[in-house]
Amino acid sequence: MKQMEVQIMGQGYVLGCPEGGEARLAEAVRRVDEAMCRIRDAGKIKARDRISVLAALNLAFDLADRPAEATSVGGADGEKLQALLQRLDAALASDNRLL
Repeated sequence: MKQMEVQIMGQGYVLGCPEGGEARLAEAVRRVDEAMCRIRDAGKIKARDRISVLAALNLAFDLADRPAEATSVGGADGEKLQALLQRLDAALASDNRLL
């Protein structure tokens, strides 16, 4: 598995990425960064953990508005998403490394 260094809301992270998944991961990082910066810039919430939870909820809510067949995340993909969310939560609480 390849590693990518990325920035989300000005914070550096090292993320594991399967070969060939760089563009998809970069797009996901861009969306998360945009969502978190939008919340931070609104000025009402300062804590990174609260910002990340609200951004995740907003992104999940946006996905729920799409047709079910386009956003179905099940099986191995659902497990990968769950694992990524758990690693993101742990990284925000510790040393900011997602491996």
